[in-house]
Amino acid sequence: MSDQTATDTAFPKQDASSSQPDELHAHAATPAVEAIGVHKAFGRLHVLKGIDMTVMPGTVTVILGPSGSGKSTFLRLINQLETLTGGEIRVDGEMIGFKKVEHHGQEVLQTLNDKEIAAQRSKLGMVFQRFNLFPHMTALENVMEAPVHVKHMGKSEARELAVAELQRVGLGQRLDYYPSQLSGGQQQRVAIARALAMKPEIMLFDEPTSALDPELVGEVLNVMRQLAKEGMTMIVVTHEIGFAREVADQVVFMDGGVVVEHGGPDIIDHPSEPRFKDFLQHVL
Repeated sequence: MSDQTATDTAFPKQDASSSQPDELHAHAATPAVEAIGVHKAFGRLHVLKGIDMTVMPGTVTVILGPSGSGKSTFLRLINQLETLTGGEIRVDGEMIGFKKVEHHGQEVLQTLNDKEIAAQRSKLGMVFQRFNLFPHMTALENVMEAPVHVKHMGKSEARELAVAELQRVGLGQRLDYYPSQLSGGQQQRVAIARALAMKPEIMLFDEPTSALDPELVGEVLNVMRQLAKEGMTMIVVTHEIGFAREVADQVVFMDGGVVVEHGGPDIIDHPSEPRFKDFLQHVL
C-alpha cells in the first residue's frame, strides 16, 4: 500500500448500473467484488483504463491476458496494496480504501486510516507468484504467524487451526519442514494454507503456478480446484487455460488495461474478439 495521508479526494461519481453487463448480475445477492470504472496510473503510465467487473459470492473468476495487461495490478488494487487513481472497488458492497463524507456541502471520498484498511483487507486472502514464506520458520509456524500476531489468537488454538489448514492442502505430514526442505509446489501450498488460516471470504491468486516447475503445477491447481468445490469465492490470474476451462464460472480477458472480452468458460473455445483469439493461439 503506498504511503498516503488521510486526505479528502474528490472523484467523479460512478454509476454502478453502468458497469459491464454480465449474466451473474441477475442474482439478487450482493457481489463479492465489484469494480466500477477502475483506473490506475503510475505517473504517466496508465495501467488500468476503466475496468468494470462483477464477481458473485461462491464463484470463480479467471483473468487471462498477456504480460503487462494490468491483471496483477487489478488484484493488488482489490487487496489495497495499491491505491486507485479513479473509479470504485466494492467488496461485499463496501467501498474499499475510501469512505464518502460531506465536505463544505460536497460529497468527497476520504482515505481510510490503516486500521480501517486492515479491517477491509481481513476479508481477503492473497497468494502471490513467489511464496514469500519466512525461511526461518517451519510450515506450521508460517501458517500460525498471522492468526497469532494479527488476530491475537492463542498459540494452542492457532496451532490447531494451522494443522487443519495444512492438512486441507495435503501437507499434514510436512508440519515441521522448513521452506528449504519443501518443493516449490509444497511451498505454494503452505502459502495457500497461510492465507486460508485467516478465514477470508475471498481468495485472490496472482499467477500462483508461474514460478513452479511444470511437474509441480498440478498439485497447486488441485488445491485450488478443491477450494472452488467448497464454494470459495476466487479471482485467479493465470495462464493455465485448462484450469480456466474446467473451474471458472466467469472468464475475463484483459489486454492493454481494458477488459476485451468476458463471459462463461465457453468463450475460451469460442472467442469473439480478435485479440483474445490471437492470445489463445499463442498459449494453447
